[in-house]
Amino acid sequence: MTDVVLPCRNEAPALPGLLTRMPPGYRAIVVDNGSTDGSARVAREYGAVVVTVAEPGYGAAVHAGVEFSRPDDGVVCVMDADGSFDPEQLPRLADPVRAGTTDLATSRRRPTRGAWPLHARAGNALLAWRLRRRAGLPVHDIGPMRAVRRDALLGLNLTDRRFGYPLELLIAAGRAGWRVTELDVDYHPRAAGTRSKVSGSVRGTLRAIRDMSSVLSR
Repeated sequence: MTDVVLPCRNEAPALPGLLTRMPPGYRAIVVDNGSTDGSARVAREYGAVVVTVAEPGYGAAVHAGVEFSRPDDGVVCVMDADGSFDPEQLPRLADPVRAGTTDLATSRRRPTRGAWPLHARAGNALLAWRLRRRAGLPVHDIGPMRAVRRDALLGLNLTDRRFGYPLELLIAAGRAGWRVTELDVDYHPRAAGTRSKVSGSVRGTLRAIRDMSSVLSR
């Protein structure tokens, strides 16, 4: 069994479609991070394990979910809970990690029309460029969908609990000499009735860039 950590804040409309498409052998762990729309209830109704985290922040939710996870095969995946990713593509990332051909499989988003606002795409491209220059990692996206061995991930001792978490992971993986593989995944508009904390507004994107820039400056 591979565990899938789904950080979640007010994603109730997206969860039914997402959880019913989870592939066989993958267990959904929805990490409720202060939802007020009944996300936790919906997640349980559709068979997910629910973990509640009081500390706000993307990194706080992911870290709590990874700590809770106990995958039989040692592999844990992380994926946004907003319906923008297809869970049926999880094996695309998890299989190489399980086979031992890579240490970290991370996503490169291939957006469908209207899925990725220009301001968010530009901010992501800038951060990825800075990461390539600093760490020499062959990545073009600070991918929010990834697969890694649970114990190895916890062994990196990541400390960011906000939007800087994915970038800190990539930097730490590079420093540790990990084999990092970037793989294409489809990226769709998020489910109706949900709103992105990052790309949903210029302000949210700037906040994420600020958090990630502080990680790059360490």
